[in-house]
Amino acid sequence: MTGRWKGKRVAVLYGGRSSEREVSLESGRGCAEALRSLGYDVALVDVDLEVAARLRALEAEVAFIALHGRFGEDGCIQGLLESMGIPYTCSGVLASSVGMDKVFSKVLFRTFGLKVVDYVVFPPGRVPSVSVADLPFGLPCVVKPAGEGSSVGVHLVREAAALPAACRDAVRYKGDVIVERYVKGKEIQVAVLDGKALGAIEIVFEGEFYDYEAKYHSSATQFFYPARIPEAHMRRVLEAGEIAHRGLGCSGVTRTDFIVTQDGTPYVLETNTLPGMTSHSLVPKIAAGNGISFAELCERILESAALEA
Repeated sequence: MTGRWKGKRVAVLYGGRSSEREVSLESGRGCAEALRSLGYDVALVDVDLEVAARLRALEAEVAFIALHGRFGEDGCIQGLLESMGIPYTCSGVLASSVGMDKVFSKVLFRTFGLKVVDYVVFPPGRVPSVSVADLPFGLPCVVKPAGEGSSVGVHLVREAAALPAACRDAVRYKGDVIVERYVKGKEIQVAVLDGKALGAIEIVFEGEFYDYEAKYHSSATQFFYPARIPEAHMRRVLEAGEIAHRGLGCSGVTRTDFIVTQDGTPYVLETNTLPGMTSHSLVPKIAAGNGISFAELCERILESAALEA
């Protein structure tokens, strides 16, 4: 490590106004503590409508983004930092915006040759009339908002009677509503740091899918690193993670989520351009499996801070 930001004022941006605020608060506190332990001059900044003035008052020289969801992971804060001339961690405006929108990212993933689960997109105005007849793949299906993360607003639907309520909940959030064919397989997530796959972790959880409760509150959720899949399947999913990262134009660290079927096909679900950095988040677990401490991971992410525009 060169420590090029040592002696500089580092603003860790956390909190924010999205539905993932609580996760972001935990990520930010952990990252700030880790960077301070390495001797960095860190100020925590809870992002609100006055964030630009606060960054100027702090004389921030670099921003470590620990935000999740809307206004943080979608290119908004990245655009502000570009305008202010403050280098920042992870992906730029375009990659962040496209990565956050599941509709656009799916189109691009297919362009890159990645396998995408069959899906249908419904604009908000169409949602009240959605029925199983509108789904070419039928049930079961997964309903999700196009512009949220952390499984917010996501529902696994097995019965026709449950579809309208799932769609009504998903439409409360950002973007169109996506309905995907349900694919059975292992939940595998790949971390990529500076363009190179660090590894793939397998998640085993109670319930029928990896929802918000399983991600952040359930003590029954289990993690296996490396993922318990054949070597050939591992190569495929790691390569797919790198393709997704590179294809979206991402920087720093990403986490791409896959369903890997029994025949080894990695179906890409989404790429997280600002993955969680809490004690139970997956990127730190993968890094630890490679002998990279949490503090070292944070420093490596900080090292890559730049202006992308």
